[in-house]
Amino acid sequence: MRNLSITLLALATFVLSGCGKNDVGAPIHALLITGGCCHDYDFQKQTLTTALSQRAPIDWTIVHEGGDSKDFQSKLFNNPKWSAEYDVVVHNECYANTAEPAYISKVVSAHKAGTPAIVIHCAMHTYRAAEVDDWREFLGVTTRRHDHQSHYPTTIVDPSHPIIADFPTNWVSPMDELYIIEKLWPNAKALVTGKSEESGESHPVFWTNEYGKARVFGTTFGHTNETIANPDFQDIVARGILWVIGRLD
Repeated sequence: MRNLSITLLALATFVLSGCGKNDVGAPIHALLITGGCCHDYDFQKQTLTTALSQRAPIDWTIVHEGGDSKDFQSKLFNNPKWSAEYDVVVHNECYANTAEPAYISKVVSAHKAGTPAIVIHCAMHTYRAAEVDDWREFLGVTTRRHDHQSHYPTTIVDPSHPIIADFPTNWVSPMDELYIIEKLWPNAKALVTGKSEESGESHPVFWTNEYGKARVFGTTFGHTNETIANPDFQDIVARGILWVIGRLD
């Protein structure tokens, strides 16, 4: 499935104001990987891709598979060059019980070689059962559980980062889950944190990571349709895409 939607007004007001030396009008070829349990991925894939294409010239390919499985393995990754035709891969899947190290290595090796990535919500709990840390190092965070759903106030901790430009100060999330971050990996940097209502501790909710030759932008928000449809959330994910591919100053 491919969906090409370019909004000229959005390009003029958003992309042109925030990109670097690359041709800002060139299409961005993006792959969305989604599916698995516990979320309305039919709604999310349509809403997110449509909204992001209104903010940047993105040509989407969507791979939605696995049903409600928690231990699905995609044949997509049997091809060592599975990501070669894409400028960025967006991971918004939920396969917590998939744990085979050789399979996970197929996924992360493409990113380590240089394919930029966006990781959203349950991607952080995907491969949670694995004993190896390959996926967690790629994500930039280690997390295995989350707090209850609530509206979580956030704090910007790196206001100088270009992804954070125009992001609201003291933004409160739509109804969502706060993931408990056990470890922020050495090449990861928190941009925005949220505070646990249970422990009072703060945890990264938006961050960047450097993995091999690739840039990664991540968020643990995105459980509910309300978050996926939120314009501020859509804005920061769009800026994250532009940043990981080097088209955001």
